[in-house]
Amino acid sequence: MKEEVFFGEGMAKTKTEYPDLYKAIVGLNEAIYTGKALDYKAQKLIAIGINAATSDDRATKKQMMSGMLELGITKDEIVDVLRVVLLTSGMPPFTKGMKILYEILEK
Repeated sequence: MKEEVFFGEGMAKTKTEYPDLYKAIVGLNEAIYTGKALDYKAQKLIAIGINAATSDDRATKKQMMSGMLELGITKDEIVDVLRVVLLTSGMPPFTKGMKILYEILEK
């Protein structure tokens, strides 16, 4: 199973103050990332693309970083995802995604 890593700023407090709600969110996460037809890596690449397409800088960065560290997702795999973002969502989300990727790689 994937680690319980949630990037929303309120999740730590939710875990301690509302454990029932946190447990429901963990259950939803487990129900989504099943690996039945698509493995977890493919699902993570989809998540990167969705976050990039919505121009959510923070979420895009977190998804890229966790995918690279946790699953060995490569620069080229992310660029392939960003190519689809360019086609479906346009130049601004694509260039933001590329900027975020290179900021991560330069660290």
